[in-house]
Amino acid sequence: MPTGGSFQLIEAVVERLDGGPVGERRRWSDEYKAQAVAAAMAPEVNISALARRLGISPAQLFGWRRAYLRTQDEAASAHRSLQALTEIVIGDAVIRVNPDIGEADLCRIIRAVRTA
Repeated sequence: MPTGGSFQLIEAVVERLDGGPVGERRRWSDEYKAQAVAAAMAPEVNISALARRLGISPAQLFGWRRAYLRTQDEAASAHRSLQALTEIVIGDAVIRVNPDIGEADLCRIIRAVRTA
């Protein structure tokens, strides 16, 4: 307790009740997101500072960047797996297999194609 005998009254005002409706969400165009992510990918950029300049939360920009990097990784992985296929031509048939296919499985496939 303060010894001076005076108290301060602090009043807290709630602007929105928990569970109450939240204002409308902002929607960002794909073009805007792409520009923001491109700026965030620049070397030596401070993503938090960039987000503040753009008027968005740093977590939002990090999320957009993470989603972009994930799609790039998936596209690169799909491209690598397509390049890694081995083609075997038997007559008019073309067999495409991954290099890690087992010998027994490959023999079974080739036998099936030859007998068809």
